[in-house]
Amino acid sequence: MLSTWRKMGPQARREALEGYLCLLPWVIGFLVFTALPLLVSIYLGFTGWTITTPPVWKGLDNYVRMFTADPLFWQALKVTVYYVLLSLPLKLVFGLMLALLLNLKVAGMNFYRTVFYIPAVISGVAVSLMWMWLLQPDTGVINTLLEYAGVEGPNWFWDKDWALPSVALMSVWKVGGGAIIYLAGLQNIPPHLYEAAQIDGANRWQRFWQVTLPLLTPTIFFQLVIELIDSFKVFTEAFVITQGGPLKATYFYLLYFYEEAFRNFNMGYASALALVLTLVILVTTVFLYNTSDRWVYYES
Repeated sequence: MLSTWRKMGPQARREALEGYLCLLPWVIGFLVFTALPLLVSIYLGFTGWTITTPPVWKGLDNYVRMFTADPLFWQALKVTVYYVLLSLPLKLVFGLMLALLLNLKVAGMNFYRTVFYIPAVISGVAVSLMWMWLLQPDTGVINTLLEYAGVEGPNWFWDKDWALPSVALMSVWKVGGGAIIYLAGLQNIPPHLYEAAQIDGANRWQRFWQVTLPLLTPTIFFQLVIELIDSFKVFTEAFVITQGGPLKATYFYLLYFYEEAFRNFNMGYASALALVLTLVILVTTVFLYNTSDRWVYYES
């Protein structure tokens, strides 16, 4: 690299130096606020640390306890994976459906796009409180409407069988953010492909299945990875509404991590929990990348 620098002319060196100086704030921020905390957390995962005492090296004890003697770890992991399997298809499908509607050419569409995007930026605590009100078993809006229709509504968050599906249902509220990304993908599809398909006699469903969906697969793949990571990080809903109940039905992984770190002050064990979740997300993401070439179509 030094030899390349010497071969560069004065103007090229100046431009390169200016570029590196522009990158410097980001590099410093990444090192201080991301890389360093990550390395410290990995180290703490091999120690016993309760904040008030110095870290004590314990080797693999935290991980041995986690996998062999901690039923709460397995419960939290099971609940989180179940939530991912419930919420991820809902967010992907409803986000795509909403994007198709927002792609229609009707009057006032910019207003509708704004309205459907707003829930994606509202505070999670405010949204959780709103859904608590909507899904109250006795006085909630949803059960009241169901009662008018002659249907007895469930107890939602307060029923161990309905609590987790209720949280998954809440996730649909924020699909407006993903819909905007889908919308960008839809508007990048060349119109002449639809015209050619229509000339060949393809109906709307065939145009969607043969043109829209294949060309949208890169966007779907991007959304799949982003929504997958976001689903694994679910926390606010359970923390505000259920506190992990009833009977640990919504005891999400990050809620367990929070209790170990900031209630029990087992920072070493909490760091080990964080590292395991990071590895789970990393392995799942790598698996998706390795299988994407079988179904993701990139237009050449």
